[in-house]
Parts: sequence; structure tokens; C-alpha cells
Amino acid sequence: MTGVILNNVVKRFGDVQVIHGVDLEIEDGEFCVFVGPSGCGKSTLLRMVAGLEETTEGTVVIGARDVTRMDPSERGVAMVFQTYALYPHMTVAENMGFGLKMTGHPKETIREKVAEASRILKLDPYLDRRPKALSGGQRQRVAIGRAIVRGPEVFLFDEPLSNLDAELRVEMRVEIARLHREIGATMIYVTHDQTEAMTLANKIVVLRDGRIEQVGRPMDLYRDPDNKFVGGFIGSPSMNFLAGTVGAGHVSVPGLGRDLTVSVNLPEAGRAVNVGLRPEHLTLDPNGESHVVELTEALGGVSYAHLVAPSGERLIVEERGDFRTDAGARVGVDVPLDKTFLFDAQTDLRLR
Repeated sequence: MTGVILNNVVKRFGDVQVIHGVDLEIEDGEFCVFVGPSGCGKSTLLRMVAGLEETTEGTVVIGARDVTRMDPSERGVAMVFQTYALYPHMTVAENMGFGLKMTGHPKETIREKVAEASRILKLDPYLDRRPKALSGGQRQRVAIGRAIVRGPEVFLFDEPLSNLDAELRVEMRVEIARLHREIGATMIYVTHDQTEAMTLANKIVVLRDGRIEQVGRPMDLYRDPDNKFVGGFIGSPSMNFLAGTVGAGHVSVPGLGRDLTVSVNLPEAGRAVNVGLRPEHLTLDPNGESHVVELTEALGGVSYAHLVAPSGERLIVEERGDFRTDAGARVGVDVPLDKTFLFDAQTDLRLR
């Protein structure tokens, strides 16, 4: 069993603390994604697992071993970086097998492991090429193949798709998901792209300012966020937030021009709340006149209507099918009460 356990890990750079007592358990064979905005500490946390950053306090356990003070080479991990870091004068096969060559493995063993990694990643036609003759996606597959050849207990990915264009990112997401299914190893993946997190992960860890905001399966975080930050970060386009005020058994929402009666435990009357509404849960009412369509983004099978509310607040509504609402039109908005989220305006915590 090769899981990863972080026990109250802390990271300081001088007097600046960037990781604040993180506790996390990643089970054997899980695909765990660290996600969050730039500067939230996700890459630092990954590098602490790899041993590339010293852990100031706490412990890092891989399998049954406390590796907190071990060198990276002793931890049984392999890391794939944002940059491919391939040797330009070596062929694909030589790049993939170089780590084993440096540790004195027999040539036949290296050949066998490179051949197996090449089969998994469909690199057989490119083994004799040098990196300059490869596309960005092919180079990233070589970098992943180099990690596979090492036979690590845990794979670590630090934003490996950031340098690829949109089409290649989709292709490589599929490749990485297929790789995980085939080899079944524990993988930890860092990204700021919540779409990557949702499509790849068994477990998502949402980070902000060096702290874990929420951990869970992708759809659990989407359906049941603990706070406003997670609700807004998970989902694309982002959740709409409108200001509201608690009344007697209802919430008054000027941005909708109505009161909402929702089945949650409301705080005292007069308390400020934020009402969270996902674009895909809302429906435009062509017979209404409460909102003005400012802009419509037509993306083919789906479009997004950007509305201006009576309060001046803005919200996005998803439209499907061939009909698109024109800019300048006046419309209403139908709100499903069972998919309405409420967050305390002072603490940002979810009201349930």
C-alpha cells in the first residue's frame, strides 16, 4: 500500500508562513488533485511531498515510511514538471531511460522498461527522434514516460499541461486519465484549472492561502460546497453570487427582484447573506422583464447570457439549444429553490 499522509505540515520561508498546518490522507491508488488560485501553496505542498522543499514542521509519510527528512531520491516518487526538461541531444528512448542508466541498471532492464512505458504512452514511432522533432504534447508524454520508467510508488504532476494549447490540453487530460487507469499508481496533480481537477480527480483538495478549504470527490464539491470560496471556484462558469437579506422565513434578493423561501436554517432576520446560483441551474423567462441581457456568448451547443439585475448586480445564465437571447432584451430568471446556495456574508460559510 502506497498512500501519502501529511500530518500538520507547515512551511515557512524565513518569517513568512505559506503552509499552515495541513492534514491530508491520500489513499493508495487515488488520483488526488491540488487546486486553487495562484499563490495558494499547492505547488509548495507538492514539492514538500517530493522533498524538493524542506518541511518546517509536521511529517510526510509515503507508504509506511516517514520520509520527512529523506532526500528526494529515497522517497520513491517521480515528478513531472510544467517544463519538459528533456535532454535535446538524446533520443526519446535515451531520455526515458537516462535515470535508470545513471543508477547503473543493466541495458536490457532499461530497454524493457522503456518499451513498456512507450507502449502505455503510444510513443513507439518516436523512440529514435530527438525532442526538437516532437510536438508539445509528445514532449510531455516523453516526460511522463521518463517518470514511468523509474517505477515510482507515487507520481507527482506540477501543472504539466500549462504550456500546451487548448486542444492538446484536452488530449493530454485523456492520456493522463488513461495512464492512471492502466497502472493504478497513486498520483498527486497540481493545477489552477478546475476543469482539469473535475475531469481527472478521484479526490480534490481545494487550497487557499496555504490552508485546505475542502476535500472531497469532484461532484461532492460541486453539489455541496462548504463555503463561498469553494462554491465559486468549482464549476465553470463560476457560481453567481447575489446579495440577500434574511427576512421572516425567507431571503430577500434585490438582484432577483423577489423573496426566496429556501429550506435551510436561516440566521436572525436582517442578517446579510450571499445567494449562490449556478448558471446551468437558471432558466431565462422570455416573458419576464426584470433583467437586461448585456451580452450573449455563443459557443455552439451552449451559450451564456450575461444579465444586469435590477440591483445593478450581474449574473450569468446558461442557454442550450439553437435559440439565443439577443443583447438588449429584457427577460426574467427562473430560480430552482432546491439548487440555491446560501452563504453567511460575514463568515462565507454555507448555511444548511
